[in-house]
Amino acid sequence: MQKVNSDDQLASLLATPGDADVAFARRLKGDVVILGAGGKMGPTLARRLRLAIERAEGKQRVIAISRFEGSADRRELDRAGVETIAADLLDSENVKKLPQAENVLYLAGRKFGATTDPELTWAMNALVPAWIAQHYRASRIVAFSTGNIYPFVSPERGGCVESDAPSPIGEYAQSCLGRERVFQYYSKKLSTPCLIFRLNYAIDLRYGVLVDIARLVYDGQPVDVSVPVVNVLWQGDANSYAIRSLELCESPARILNVTGPETVSVLHAAQYFAQRFGRQLQTKGEPGKLALLNNAGACHAALGYPEFTANELMAAVAAWVEMGGTTLNKATKFQVTDGRF
Repeated sequence: MQKVNSDDQLASLLATPGDADVAFARRLKGDVVILGAGGKMGPTLARRLRLAIERAEGKQRVIAISRFEGSADRRELDRAGVETIAADLLDSENVKKLPQAENVLYLAGRKFGATTDPELTWAMNALVPAWIAQHYRASRIVAFSTGNIYPFVSPERGGCVESDAPSPIGEYAQSCLGRERVFQYYSKKLSTPCLIFRLNYAIDLRYGVLVDIARLVYDGQPVDVSVPVVNVLWQGDANSYAIRSLELCESPARILNVTGPETVSVLHAAQYFAQRFGRQLQTKGEPGKLALLNNAGACHAALGYPEFTANELMAAVAAWVEMGGTTLNKATKFQVTDGRF
């Protein structure tokens, strides 16, 4: 991975489509609506799709819908040729007015603050999907979810697969399973092609589990190693997988685990950053026997391997931290095992 020197360069890298994205855009039929497009992934995902369509000489519209509380994201999307609509998805009347499209990427959801305001979490994660599924019954829908719906497993097992029974811990994970069940119900009832996109630990230099570890080490703070291993995936790869997952939608809904192929040791990552930064490593806790892990073999078989490896991600994160790169100040809380976010 090239060294990234600014937020603009980072966003450009995340938004640059690969050959597979452009090839998909040539096959794409119909416009694409992206719901929850103002979050961490939405802006670069929308720009990546818009650019892929342009390179494929397509005419499809990309419509980004969010509350857009940060006007900078909306202006950037407008400049990139993405149409934007400000709407609160928690208002069912707003949902009824949303434009129809043959393809829908559903990124909306709530994680942090789930414990302090569980009612809002459940409304966002389980009620809104019912309105969306009915409104877009004639569309293909890729609905974002999370690996948090799985049980913690032994690292030796290699991660949970799509057929494993969910066992969500805490109200956030439970509400995410609720979101899945709602989309699955309407996919079956209305014959809507759908895919449940179970993503965990995307990395975008400004946030992600590797960023959390790197910044703790750089600041001389202890790293909690009680969760021994994690999965990681470059957010650009996650953007690409999400876009191309539209071709994998089925009824009943298909489930797809999305992450990188490597299992990264938290202690190893901390040791790498300590050596890179010339810091004395401090840790806390004892490595446990269980971790939250996805096996994304089906994703890689269908959509190919990620562009960047875990080692490349660690090097890029280290360079970003060393140069004083920005952070979104949104810790992943990867070390949480009680489901309280």
